[in-house]
Amino acid sequence: MSTSVKAWISAFRLRTLPLALASIFLGSWLAAADNGFRWEILGLCALTTILLQILSNLANDYGDSIHGADLVKERQGPSRAVQSGKISLADMKLGMIICGVLAFISGLTLLYVAFGDLQQAFWIFLLLGLAAIAAAVTYTAGAKPYGYAGLGDISVLIFFGWVGVIGTYYLHTLQFNAILLLPATACGLLATAVLNINNIRDIASDTKAGKRSIPVRLGADRAVLYHWLLLFGAVGCALIYAILLGKGFYPLLFLGAVPALVRNGLAVSQLRRNPAIDAYLKQMALSTLLFVTMLGIGVYLAG
Repeated sequence: MSTSVKAWISAFRLRTLPLALASIFLGSWLAAADNGFRWEILGLCALTTILLQILSNLANDYGDSIHGADLVKERQGPSRAVQSGKISLADMKLGMIICGVLAFISGLTLLYVAFGDLQQAFWIFLLLGLAAIAAAVTYTAGAKPYGYAGLGDISVLIFFGWVGVIGTYYLHTLQFNAILLLPATACGLLATAVLNINNIRDIASDTKAGKRSIPVRLGADRAVLYHWLLLFGAVGCALIYAILLGKGFYPLLFLGAVPALVRNGLAVSQLRRNPAIDAYLKQMALSTLLFVTMLGIGVYLAG
């Protein structure tokens, strides 16, 4: 494999993809529980989400290099493609454009398959899709990246939680169910926990670069408490949802994933100022996928 191909694969940050797919899988399981599942919707949702996540990762590499977050010596994360010189700024920008166009085409195909003839829902979801593309790019890129203002957490909650889960469910079923805000919030909070680990790791470098993430604003100790709140908040939302469903034991299967969340919380507590915390980004992403999969399967089995 050539060096350039390896550089692009590294820039795609494939370890983030399980997290991106978590909301799609959960929304699809919930749709299946209501007899509304469609394979073509799952496939196109997954493809669009993967492209959006890769776009976000490329934009993050591009934006942090421009704004300096990848240049300060205190940065503890893995080397970035632009900062290391493996990919030029111009090539990274071109890669972002290509990925954005592919995500737009995939999203349009998804909406056509889901809605058929043009209708109000099509335009609403088209706006949501454009908003997702804009959010992916402007997190760290652009003149005023919102990630540098500490707004990344709410964006993750919205797009990896509410839009991802409820939107996927609607594309399958063409129905909205308000109770799904609970599992969607649980998914979004766990995704936010992944971002929180990333930001705890980068407190020193982000502070020097002027990136005012939540951990930079709170400090490492309170950022750990915030992390526990995200984890317990997710479990609480899922538990309330399972109780309100009133369908017995199966919807509580997600509790089997709680030990993995506790393990992550304990690790973050112990490694808050240690570069080894980076390993728990992947562990948190996989724990999120396990959590939502067990929740979705449990609801499906409960019928």
